[in-house]
Amino acid sequence: MYLADARSTKRDRAADAAPDSGPGRRAAAVPGTVLALGAVSLVTDVSSEMVSAVLPLYVVSALGLSPLGFGLLDGINNGVGALVRLLGGHAADRGGRGHKLVAGLGYGLSALCKPLLLLVHTLPTIGAVLAVDRTGKGLRTAPRDAMISLATEPEHRGRAFGVHRAMDTTGALIGPLLAFAVLRIADDRAERSSYGAVFTVSGCIAVLGVLLLVLFVPDRITRAGRPATDPAAPRPALRDALALLRRPALRRLALAAVLLGLTTVSDSFLYLLLQRELDLPAHLFPLLPLGTAAVFLLLAVPLGLLADRIGRRTLFLLGHAVLLGGYAVVLSPLHGVPAAAAVLLLHGTFYAATDGVLAAATAATVPDGQQGAGQALVGTGQALARFACSLAFGAAWSLWGPRPALAATAAALAAAALAATFLLRDTASARPATPDPAR
Repeated sequence: MYLADARSTKRDRAADAAPDSGPGRRAAAVPGTVLALGAVSLVTDVSSEMVSAVLPLYVVSALGLSPLGFGLLDGINNGVGALVRLLGGHAADRGGRGHKLVAGLGYGLSALCKPLLLLVHTLPTIGAVLAVDRTGKGLRTAPRDAMISLATEPEHRGRAFGVHRAMDTTGALIGPLLAFAVLRIADDRAERSSYGAVFTVSGCIAVLGVLLLVLFVPDRITRAGRPATDPAAPRPALRDALALLRRPALRRLALAAVLLGLTTVSDSFLYLLLQRELDLPAHLFPLLPLGTAAVFLLLAVPLGLLADRIGRRTLFLLGHAVLLGGYAVVLSPLHGVPAAAAVLLLHGTFYAATDGVLAAATAATVPDGQQGAGQALVGTGQALARFACSLAFGAAWSLWGPRPALAATAAALAAAALAATFLLRDTASARPATPDPAR
């Protein structure tokens, strides 16, 4: 058993730290499956970010909820999907067309929720709709990342996830612009009617994303002409998914993601802070995410390639150091547009260095037949941690004010980053004494 575990660990390290290519070797093309999934994510993110761009002002200004109430909604938006992510990842691993089927169910569920926002106007009902929407996201995320992992050679996963996240972020860039345009067109209507127009357009676009998945993503994923899984192999049981945490590399990576997620302020709260600092008009608020999305789009592929070379764990940790720099700018005496631009630049760099990079690092720690479950385990831990952070930050904002709340979170992030550094370094030092570029 120990021999088998050691061999598995060596393979995990090799996949995580494999060089991208030799000096004379041509870089492999991004698989068509990754491009198709990127197109689905692009369209879906246009829809999702239209809602995300206006939701903070909608619930705080139009509906009059307190920061604590918004913190609860934001926590639901980030955390409820985690409760079904494990189930979705496990169900997707059970062979056949499972990955596409479960992902399609998730995309479809989220598409149905967009028009429902037209009908709800209280905290409990909005929370219920967001919970269903995030359930859809929880179902689709692990199978989607599993399909990307299975369709790509291990040494190129950083690039593949970078390309996917760049396409996804293109949608995140278009979504707020479209929301801004819809709000401007509907500017002469009542405030709630203007937001309703955004929700209606968002729902129509979400349906298009589901159609793209059905028509262009293959039912079964292959890599290098081989089936992704052995059809004769027994289907993994739920206990097998949870048993993945016995793998030291996966367990420590998941714990590091949880520690850092507990101190990561949500995008919505960060944008509310910037909007208050700059005293921006409400109709300009949807443009704030554009700065983050633009930087993410520009850096996702280059940082994915860098992760393949220097190590995904290393870049993941560096990304959180960049986020800490963004918090420092918000807390500094700097004000105005230059300070906001600096924060958005650092925020986008943080996402480019962590989002797809964490998925690629996770893929290197689990076998192909359990990619969905492995992605779900790490993603669930991170999502639940961010749910807790949203609740805590909303409460701290209500009790102390925004700046003290952010200062406390920044101090906690610095401590969590230090702990995660030692945690992931211990993972490498516990292995045989061989060079490990991933460090």
